[in-house]
Amino acid sequence: MENFKETLKNMIEKIKEVFKRKETTYSEETIDIKDSKRKAIIYKVVVYSFIIFFAILVLIPFYWMILTSLKTLEQVEEVPPTLWIAFKDMMFVNYLNALNAAPYLRYMLNTVIVATISTVGTIFTTIFAAFAFARLNFRGRDIVFMVLISTMMIPGEMFVITNYITVSRLGWYSPFNQTFGQALLALTLPFMTSIFYIFFLRQAFKQIPDELYLASKVDGTSDFKYLWRIMVPIAKPTIITITILNAMGTWSAYIWPNLVTKEIEYRLVTNGLRNAYLDLTGRIAYNEQMAAAMIVTFPLFVVFLLLKKYIMRGVSRSGIKG
Repeated sequence: MENFKETLKNMIEKIKEVFKRKETTYSEETIDIKDSKRKAIIYKVVVYSFIIFFAILVLIPFYWMILTSLKTLEQVEEVPPTLWIAFKDMMFVNYLNALNAAPYLRYMLNTVIVATISTVGTIFTTIFAAFAFARLNFRGRDIVFMVLISTMMIPGEMFVITNYITVSRLGWYSPFNQTFGQALLALTLPFMTSIFYIFFLRQAFKQIPDELYLASKVDGTSDFKYLWRIMVPIAKPTIITITILNAMGTWSAYIWPNLVTKEIEYRLVTNGLRNAYLDLTGRIAYNEQMAAAMIVTFPLFVVFLLLKKYIMRGVSRSGIKG
């Protein structure tokens, strides 16, 4: 009987120990879960604070541009500057004055023509060059590609002088007599290729399996047909991204168009509106100039919002393979 009591007592103690262990384990798991949730919350707070901070830094210039475009010239020159104006005091007439101060529609048409020609030329040269560097095997391919990539480290402004001399010698620019066709050649041909876009599209082409190319060669498909029927459709998001970025770059160009266009009616929208806002005393009407800048920026903003999914898709498809 005593042995039975002793055995029963030992069993009860073991059961108590088991329950204590379970309680301890459960409490530790609960603490770990709470710590994980706390760390996740802190991480999200830090990340979103970081994003919001830089978003504010990006938005400040746009806010200042919009605010200045709605001020009077006296408000623009106030010290300290006004950071907010009431809706009833906003000068929306500045936008109308900005359009009337210069042939905006003419500048817009010139920009669209130049952007279209330059973008189409860039797409063709980029596709052919990216295909050659991604798929064709020829002696010195990698060395040539590395040399071209190394030129990306040279600032674009370094090429302005050489391009200007070349354009002048070809007769496309003259400070005394220049036709629209000559201005068009000077504005488009020097920029119908881009090393960055070639590298960008080459990375997308490198992701296409080699088996597709080998199978097409077995079927007797030429390289040209393989490029346009297989590679280009597969890399379509990347090509669309290049098209958008190149068109936006042409739209925002200022230095080169201002350098090679003598006649006012040949200018693009950015440099055409640059010196169009002077009052009778020679002062720059910054409010109308900012209104013009807003008019120029708005189409780019709309294009980006409408086509941003293609830009994101093209970037995600162009990895770092190869």
